[in-house]
Amino acid sequence: MQTWIDNLTGGPPTSPLVYLTFMLGACVSTLGFIAVLALFLIWLERKVAGHMQSRLGPMQVGGWHGWAQSIADGFKLFLKEDITPASADRLLFKLAPYIVFAGSFTAFVVIPWSQRMVIADMNIGIFYVLAITSLVVVGILMAGWASNNKWSLFGAMRGVAQIVSYELPAALSLVAVVMWVGSLKLTDIVGSQAGWFWNWHVFRGFPFFTIGALIYYISALAETNRVPFDIPEAESELVAGYHTEYTGIRFAMFFLAEYANMFLVSAIAAVAYFGGWYTGIPYLDFIPGPIVLVVKALALVFVMMWLRWTLPRLRVDQLMALCWKYMIPIAFFNLIGIGILMLITGRA
Repeated sequence: MQTWIDNLTGGPPTSPLVYLTFMLGACVSTLGFIAVLALFLIWLERKVAGHMQSRLGPMQVGGWHGWAQSIADGFKLFLKEDITPASADRLLFKLAPYIVFAGSFTAFVVIPWSQRMVIADMNIGIFYVLAITSLVVVGILMAGWASNNKWSLFGAMRGVAQIVSYELPAALSLVAVVMWVGSLKLTDIVGSQAGWFWNWHVFRGFPFFTIGALIYYISALAETNRVPFDIPEAESELVAGYHTEYTGIRFAMFFLAEYANMFLVSAIAAVAYFGGWYTGIPYLDFIPGPIVLVVKALALVFVMMWLRWTLPRLRVDQLMALCWKYMIPIAFFNLIGIGILMLITGRA
């Protein structure tokens, strides 16, 4: 937070009131961005699904290609009755969706939108992202257990096992970037990729960083419960998974957190491997950094949507075998390879 305030004011805040004002402004602007982003991504996913299935998707509400359909659905969920099952643990049941959303929301504070536009440029940025997003696991388990529904509990247990497992290869692939750059700060990681696009980490030290980027992206799919890793929400098996018993605004909070998390992991991938706010072509660096980063992240989100309507769902045993038998060993050997490459090139 201090970095963002200093960039705007030219120095530390003169009073606690100024600090609180900037902090509140950062929270409100981030929340507004996530809300608009979720509405857009829901609309985009419907359109992508429609065109991939040789249909049109939403076309009526709001005019052009049904752009207001997500807004209408949002109002509908706000007006729905908020039902709590009689046998549920009321406190944990009501708290769970907010814990899930908080895990995604608070991670946005360290995303570097440009060289000077970052809310909190922490010197432990990568570590903070990995730590704070673990709150999602707590919220999912709370939702499944508190619902007192066996399908919700099955979905929550699957989700926790999946997310905890795939955090390991995701973290290892980010550690590789941290080793190469020598810093946990996200702005330093982006700064090391300045210039032409072949300076992006995904193209450096081939094939190690390319493998690392692929491992991180696959792990991100699993952590966000996207196809082919959507077994916590498998409709054909578990109704709706851990949020089966939720209605109204609390049901909407899970969707808001899911799409916020999709954008978050894509933005981290863009920062770590695809040049962050840099275009990769110095002649185009006049384009504002936030626009460049958002476009890169949305491109990765689009691939997530593309895969949803392309690949079948994995079985539980296949999902866990992929992680523990293949991705984690490959991530470890990849890390060793990057260490050897650093010794050869003198970066160690």
